[in-house]
Amino acid sequence: MAFLALTSIWLCLPPLATPLSIPSSTSIGGDLTLLYYNDLDVYTASQHKSVLLVSPQTHSNTVSACEALGETLLPVNETFLTTELIPLLQYQAYEGAYGEGQLYWVASTSNTCQAVDDSGAVSAVSCDGELPVLCSQSAGYGVSAEPATLLTVNANDLEITGYRDQRSFRFEGIPYVDQPERFTYPTTYTGSRTLNATEYGSECVQANSGSEDCLFLNIYTPYIPQDATSTSSSQLKPVFFWIHGGAFIGGTGADPTFDGGNMASRGDVVVVTINYRLSTLGFLALEDGVTNGNFGLADQIAALDWVREYIAAFGGDVNRITISGQSAGAGSVRALLGAPPAIGKYAAAIPMSNLAGSDYATTYSLYYTIPEEVSTVVEPILEETGCNTTDALECLRAYDAYGLVNLATVARFVVVDGTIVTHTELVLNGTAPVANVHTMMGYMRDDGAAFIGYPTSANLTQGIIEQDLPTSVVGNPLFTPPTGPNATLDVFNVTARVATDMEFRCLDQATAYSAIEHDLFESVWFYQFNRTYQPTGYSPNYPVCNAPIDATHPYGDPSQEYFKCHSGELYYVFATLPTTQPYRDDEDLPFMQFMLDAWTSFARTYNPNPDPAYLAARWYNGTLAHLAQQSPWLPVTSETLATTPLRTLQYESFMTAFAEQEQCDYVGYPLNYFG
Repeated sequence: MAFLALTSIWLCLPPLATPLSIPSSTSIGGDLTLLYYNDLDVYTASQHKSVLLVSPQTHSNTVSACEALGETLLPVNETFLTTELIPLLQYQAYEGAYGEGQLYWVASTSNTCQAVDDSGAVSAVSCDGELPVLCSQSAGYGVSAEPATLLTVNANDLEITGYRDQRSFRFEGIPYVDQPERFTYPTTYTGSRTLNATEYGSECVQANSGSEDCLFLNIYTPYIPQDATSTSSSQLKPVFFWIHGGAFIGGTGADPTFDGGNMASRGDVVVVTINYRLSTLGFLALEDGVTNGNFGLADQIAALDWVREYIAAFGGDVNRITISGQSAGAGSVRALLGAPPAIGKYAAAIPMSNLAGSDYATTYSLYYTIPEEVSTVVEPILEETGCNTTDALECLRAYDAYGLVNLATVARFVVVDGTIVTHTELVLNGTAPVANVHTMMGYMRDDGAAFIGYPTSANLTQGIIEQDLPTSVVGNPLFTPPTGPNATLDVFNVTARVATDMEFRCLDQATAYSAIEHDLFESVWFYQFNRTYQPTGYSPNYPVCNAPIDATHPYGDPSQEYFKCHSGELYYVFATLPTTQPYRDDEDLPFMQFMLDAWTSFARTYNPNPDPAYLAARWYNGTLAHLAQQSPWLPVTSETLATTPLRTLQYESFMTAFAEQEQCDYVGYPLNYFG
């Protein structure tokens, strides 16, 4: 729905007043919810206003409750009350927080107490009794913390101060464990019980940045309960727990691509993003019986433990945690699906673009034993650092951190440590424990295009050899190259296709197949992205991953053919397209809305098809109409396995058979690969 611009009554409010002390839900005497109509349009976001909802108070307490937040009772602005406020309040009825027709305190006029209902109608009411309170919310879009927007949460024994912006409550840079000694496993946080969470913590050491004091997490939430111990699970929100990618050598949970504000406000979920140790500092393993590697995975589990202990105070439901990650983050999720210390600590998983199969992808899903890691990477590390096997641990602990991660060889591999990872791969034939959770998994149509080089000639055989791909595909009718005007690009079409099959598509499809054959997961949903928007700063083999530019599409035409490359789904899933990246056509924004709605629907219900009643209550009319025009996303089941297990995600999405399965069979990765 298109909304009218807000009138000057709201826009001319005085600046935020600074509260006398930092407020909390306890000090204001009620649960606190940030309500914002979020259509995800970054270019018009400032035209929308959010409000703060406080659980029922007597009218005599309402002014003080709002003032404690540095705000006022919501001014009676008829434009806002009869447009954007309606879905915000109707959603309260949809989720059962309040009944239909509920009245909410708003600003008084001429000493008359006033309230608004969920149709936007304002009426004079008795000043007696208790009603939920609507306060103004003056923090802007994407702003940093300032004194007037701070908020403290009392989480068990911790007092954590974050802040709010237009979309959500934000708590950044929370330490979730004590800083561990190098090459030791994380231990429970024992530091200060009073934490300032208004700025992101350092990323973990990588290339030429970061710190070893880096084990922080970030929380974005729409809801802070007054007392988490007495809040029912129906009031708490599902938790989306994000593990970043970056080849296990780079990345951070504070990457703006993973900002959880839009997911939290539009999807009504609590988003958690984390840092974990990387490269040799996160994955070194030695044959000393103690340094068993997987420190980065142990960090992820420790962050999950912290979330399970404290997230209820931030409005999150500990029984509805979905772990998700992309690329190396997907590899992490896959490892955690079989990790005894992690099983039982989450309810769902979304591995996105998991690497598996041949060449570069092999070690993300097929794990080294510790002796194999030692011979493959540790011995070269010791040689380059001048350390020796007798004092390897002490020597490497003393070595410069940046020097370690910038060596020619680094330890970036998940290994079989016997505790976290107990098998050389995720066992999918039913003979070993696997987390029995809901799953949604998939890949980009041309995921492998990012992991090969561009051909140096128009000779297909040479191009295949250059990328270490099997030359047997040359001349095979399953891999016939196109005959376009650019012969080198035609070669790249084949090499990218073979690389995608052998490093992503085939074994991801085989994973879904075995999960159904052996009844491993509560549910399985499978996808292939066929519309992408490549992130700023990551466009491998430029410009093949970018939509082609023409006279009518100066920023690219996504309806034309281009490579749908690795990481090209992230802007859509998190709805974090920066203002420097324009919408390329009139489908970019609605597709972004649809993808965020699907991902958060899965987090809420374990079904990526959003409930039409949910969409209607929130006035997400674009997604609602689009959903009605398309066939539903079907789960992978024994009934759909042979016919329509795959959801192709594009503006007009559809169900189809697993892709390229004949090609997968030919290169040695059939559906029954895992048994």
